[in-house]
Amino acid sequence: MTNELMRDITRLLSIADLGLLYHNNEFDKERYEELRAISLRLLSSVSEHTADELHERIPIAKDYPTVKVDIRGLVLSPDKKILLVKESTDGKWSLPGGWADVGYSAKETIIKEIKEETGLDAEVKHLLAVFDKNKHDHPAEPYYVFKLAFYCEALSTTLQKGFDVLDIGYFAINELPELSTNRILKTQLELLYNKVLSNNVESYVD
Repeated sequence: MTNELMRDITRLLSIADLGLLYHNNEFDKERYEELRAISLRLLSSVSEHTADELHERIPIAKDYPTVKVDIRGLVLSPDKKILLVKESTDGKWSLPGGWADVGYSAKETIIKEIKEETGLDAEVKHLLAVFDKNKHDHPAEPYYVFKLAFYCEALSTTLQKGFDVLDIGYFAINELPELSTNRILKTQLELLYNKVLSNNVESYVD
C-alpha cells in the first residue's frame, strides 16, 4: 500500500512540475504551485522527511521530470560468493554501485563504481535486471527510481576498500549480512544470483 501511495504521490508531483514548466498564465501557475505543496506534504506523511526538507531536496524541475537511475553490479568469487560493500550511510550491505553518472554509459558507471568501492577491475558480461523500485518492497523515498543490475566478472583479485564504504567482502547466498534495503533486497539478490548460476541471460524487467 505504501509503495502504491508513493507512486501516486510522485506522479502528482511530476504533474505539478510539468504544469509549472509549461503553464500559460498566472492562474494555472498558482494552481500547480498549490498542487506541488500538497504533493510534498503527502510525501512527508509517508517518508522520514519534513515538507520543508523535501522542498529543499526536490527543487522545481527546470526540464521534463524523469526517473532517477541506480546501477548495481553482481560480482561472484570462484566459489560463487557474492561481493558486497558496507554502506557508510546506514552501516548495512549492498551490491557495489550507485546513481548513474552524467557523461558515463551504464556499463562505464558500474565498472567505475566497482573499482572505486572494492579496488577490483571488472568487465560487464550482461544486464541481469531492470527493477522498478516502486514494484519491490523497498522503504519509501521521494524519487521514482529504476535499478539496473549487471553481472560483472572480476579481472583482478585484490580487494581494496574505497573511501566511501565501510567494508567489503564476499558472502554466501545463504549467509547474507544485514542488507541496505533502500539499495537491494534479498529477493532481488536471489533472483540475480539464480539467473547467473542457471546461465539465464534474458534480462528480467518489471
